[in-house]
Parts: sequence; structure tokens; C-alpha cells
Amino acid sequence: MRQINTPTIAVARQTLRNTMTRVGWSASPIFDAQLALCELLVNAWRHTETPAPLVEIISEGDFLRVSVTDESPVLPSAPPLSLLAESGRGLQLVAALTHGWGVDPHERAKSVWFELRKGAV
Repeated sequence: MRQINTPTIAVARQTLRNTMTRVGWSASPIFDAQLALCELLVNAWRHTETPAPLVEIISEGDFLRVSVTDESPVLPSAPPLSLLAESGRGLQLVAALTHGWGVDPHERAKSVWFELRKGAV
């Protein structure tokens, strides 16, 4: 498991890329995971007052789980999809890029996570 409190997307993306490369993930799922991570970080910064969300990366064999913990207990909700909206697609994008995502509520915080599995459709 790898944990980082990241003030920048670049640090988070590089850490995730290095972790996934080290355990044998190919380029396409690495790109998908980096994009999903960016969406979760942007949501944490945009919708909470968390200056450096905690990013946790768990990689075990063919399984990867990435979570972003922020300092707000308010659970995320995906607004109805609108073709003309300039924002509000982050969670739909995470759902499309990953094999699953969810939220673990905590007393004064929450962790939003996604999972990838090698070879899963």
C-alpha cells in the first residue's frame, strides 16, 4: 500500500504511474487510472476545503484500488448528465474508466475510491 498527501495532480499521477508500472500494468489501464484519479482529486478540491487529500494506492496481483480521502463527510452525487453542461461528468467518467467505484463514509471525512482488475472486461 502506498499513501501520499498530495498538493498537486502531477505528484499523484506520477506516484500512481510508478506503482502500476512496477507491478506490471500496461499503458492503457495506467492512463485510465491516472485520469480517474485526477477526477477524484479535482472533486475533492472543488467540493471540499481539503488542501491535500490523502491518496491511497493498493495493488495486489491483478487488483488495484485507489482512494482519495478528503475532509468533508458530504457524500458525492452525480448530477443528471447534460450535453451542454461544462462540468459534472467526473463521476460518470470514473465509472466508465474503472471496474467499480464507491464511497466509504467516515465521521468527519469520506474516501472515494475506484478499482481496476487486469484482464477484466
